[in-house]
Amino acid sequence: MADTTLMGDSSEAQQYLDTFRRAEYLEPEKALIAAILEDAIHEYHKYRDARDAAGKERFREAEEWIMHEGDEWIFSFDNVCEFLGLDPEYLRRGLLEMDRHGSGTRAA
Repeated sequence: MADTTLMGDSSEAQQYLDTFRRAEYLEPEKALIAAILEDAIHEYHKYRDARDAAGKERFREAEEWIMHEGDEWIFSFDNVCEFLGLDPEYLRRGLLEMDRHGSGTRAA
């Protein structure tokens, strides 16, 4: 298998997240958890190069939640991923790979 990441570019990330929206039916709890993950990934990408204090803080909060390993909190990144059947380390690697290549949405 080729060495690719889940979040190889912003269109792939969007297609991945759209999977949750295209489902004919998601239990309300699962839809809410998916929205939490989607929002964090969006904040991470949008504000990672922010220059203003508010943008930097939004990025810091998203980054801290995503990169923190552990399941001690019910809504930790690891628990959210597990609930959705996703591999948290795979998602983290994809996000970090996008950072290295500079793709995604950026805030001023």
